[in-house]
Amino acid sequence: MSEPKRLPARFYRSDAGREPVREWLKGLDVEDRKVIGEDIKDVEFSWPIGLPLVRSLGKELWEVRSSLPRGRIARVIFCIAERHVVLLHGFVKKTQKTPQSEIDLALKRKREGT
Repeated sequence: MSEPKRLPARFYRSDAGREPVREWLKGLDVEDRKVIGEDIKDVEFSWPIGLPLVRSLGKELWEVRSSLPRGRIARVIFCIAERHVVLLHGFVKKTQKTPQSEIDLALKRKREGT
């Protein structure tokens, strides 16, 4: 029997019923989705977990740090709420530092939906 998830992941859902991280993932190619999905699964089963996979962003936000094929980097920003990993925002990084606008969007979603 497999070990249970410590903290199951769920998607943030807007008041309008949209799930932006799920929509973002569906727009990626299969290879990228597989890498990000495996990394999220590692967080679900191994929480608490640190670098290199997970880094704290402060304000009770963390990012899953995924290394995609062809040298690209993806981030999924999440929080912990009601014994779940809540996936707030996902993006492919274009700069070294996580842009403040990406963190701000995740914070806004955290306030609205957790």
